[in-house]
Amino acid sequence: MDDVELPLVHTWSEARAAGARRRQVATDGRRLTRGLYLSAAAEQSLPARCRAWTRLLPPDAAFGLGTAAALLGGHTDPPPEVEVVLRPRPVLPQRRGLAVHVRDLRAEDVTEVAGLRVTSGAQTFLDLAPRLPPAELVAVGDALLRAGRLDAAALDRRLGRAGRTRGVVRARECAPLLSPGAMSRPESLLRYWLVTSDLPEPQVQVPVLDRWGRVVAHADLGYAEHRLVIEYEGRQHAEAEQFGRDVDRYSLMAAGGWLVLRFAGRHLGGPAVVVERTRRALLSRGWRPPS
Repeated sequence: MDDVELPLVHTWSEARAAGARRRQVATDGRRLTRGLYLSAAAEQSLPARCRAWTRLLPPDAAFGLGTAAALLGGHTDPPPEVEVVLRPRPVLPQRRGLAVHVRDLRAEDVTEVAGLRVTSGAQTFLDLAPRLPPAELVAVGDALLRAGRLDAAALDRRLGRAGRTRGVVRARECAPLLSPGAMSRPESLLRYWLVTSDLPEPQVQVPVLDRWGRVVAHADLGYAEHRLVIEYEGRQHAEAEQFGRDVDRYSLMAAGGWLVLRFAGRHLGGPAVVVERTRRALLSRGWRPPS
């Protein structure tokens, strides 16, 4: 007996009713949970998996928390379980591979991504606040701002009606620190550590000018007054073409009298090295701590 053609998303009962043999059902698709399959021929992306899950979810369900952060462009890895948010109800769905959270969502707390109902950037930020350390929460918030999925007014409104929601204190403390200018998680971490230290607050995407006042480069972070810039070197900077561009940038900065501090992945374990080296560099450039 030949295999039958199955849709990209199907349940066990649908496949069997279509004439598929047990072996075909078990081997042709990826089992998401009991009785729900995503065809091996389908895109195995997070949106595709979430679309498959909607077959088993109530219509008002919204993907939330870590799943929402990934869908919204928060530059986070999706959690092992798909996370959804539902309004309170007597019986909640219970499935292996699914984590259900109860929230009293309003219409403005839900948005759409790739045809999926997803908690808004503001709601997602608030929901992640009890789970993430402040530096990581700021990094997610920065990414949501860059992606256009969060804005200060919406976040202010959501936090304003959060009451005593778990994590709201941390969310309110971190909200003023967000900036769309930090272009990656490492840059957000460096900026958070400096902003929350006793050093001056750094600028983001600092323009570096030559002697004729022309912009010749932009630095991740820095202090224009002291001609000090701070750069994070990710793995992409080791690529030959990027390395060549970096050489040009750093040469132009040095020619203009700028001091460049460079940090890498090994420095992301904590703030001590970043803050201390920045302090020493600032002192060398004439900065003095307030008395």
